[in-house]
Amino acid sequence: MDSALIPKGVRRCSFGQFILFIAIVGAVLLWGVFAMLLCWLKGLNQTNMNDYYGFALWIWADLAVIALGGGAFFSGFLKYIMGKDELKNIINYAVLIGFICYSSALLILAIDIGQPLRGWFIFWHANVHSMLTEVAFCLSCYFAVLTIEYIPLILENRQLDRVPFFHNLSHNMHEVMAVFAATGAFLSFFHQGSLGGVAGVLFGRPFAYREGIFIWPWTFFLFTWSAAACGPCFTIFVTWLTEKITRKKLVKDNVIELLAKISGWMLATYTFAKIIDTWYWAAVTAPSAGFWLPDFYSGNALYGPWILFLEIIICGVIPAFILVTDTGRKNRTTLMTAVILAVIGVCLNRWVMVLQVMAVPVMPFDKWVLYYPSWQEVATTILPVAYGVILIAISYRYLPIFPQEKELNPAD
Repeated sequence: MDSALIPKGVRRCSFGQFILFIAIVGAVLLWGVFAMLLCWLKGLNQTNMNDYYGFALWIWADLAVIALGGGAFFSGFLKYIMGKDELKNIINYAVLIGFICYSSALLILAIDIGQPLRGWFIFWHANVHSMLTEVAFCLSCYFAVLTIEYIPLILENRQLDRVPFFHNLSHNMHEVMAVFAATGAFLSFFHQGSLGGVAGVLFGRPFAYREGIFIWPWTFFLFTWSAAACGPCFTIFVTWLTEKITRKKLVKDNVIELLAKISGWMLATYTFAKIIDTWYWAAVTAPSAGFWLPDFYSGNALYGPWILFLEIIICGVIPAFILVTDTGRKNRTTLMTAVILAVIGVCLNRWVMVLQVMAVPVMPFDKWVLYYPSWQEVATTILPVAYGVILIAISYRYLPIFPQEKELNPAD
């Protein structure tokens, strides 16, 4: 029965091996679900958040997965709007990864509010003056778009596709997918930007506060820019990881190299803009509030000056240089090194804009306070990872995610 559901012409592991893998990852998932239920039933006292840290590990994870999920909207934009037809061979996987990232972000927000039964207040009693309200709306809407983009892939399952209604529905949805891709790019631009805008308008937090254009601080644009640059890198990384695990070639090199090249130029321009932003903030914005650059970096290992060097130079300049050069992209070792560094860089940026913003003392009597998450926070942060692994495994086994798989693996 299981073999009848697997896409025709490809090889998969035995059903027993598949179930064992799902069971192992499922155990991690259940650990996270248990921690989530504790947070819902007992409240946010299950966390180590306090008066210093109202935003903590969850919000960092939320911002990080949203940035990494940016590969979906940017790849869709490139494929359907800009006409990069080669990306049709990786767009299915980009959508799946985006679906996982955005559903994970919504799950994290559902845990973070502490009272899930009041989650609907965001939509019915919306605070129209809050950037977080706009983020919640756009997140929900773009998740709906990703769901619509994921449905045709589900309907292409070998057995479902035999049903005429599902076959025709899938075909018709593919015909109008450009409309959803454009809508998704529009929604993503605003919610990615608003996440940066939340930090940028914090007047009482000079480490985060930025000037900007009209009502938008620089961070509004930098967050969108970095997601468009590093999201595709995460798609490339997960694709490579999937190839290693399955021991198959799933996407041709020219597709990966094209996406890496575009991502590289996006990363190069973003890093340049980030350097200018950092210089202006350190030389103008912070001094106008009575702070100097060393004031924002403590002597402890977690928030030392190294973090700025790592984010901009190691995880910005170096991977950008590798990805914009033909030699760097064609060498698989240097390509994957650059991709991994870019992914670390955007996650580090979100860490800095959430955790370090809270850690920096802003009053003369304040002190540097480190943050140590509770095991419940760690478990619920790992929960979306386990969920994503399971969904990828099921989708890879039963759905035609990679159009080039049969061509690249004729022995199957």
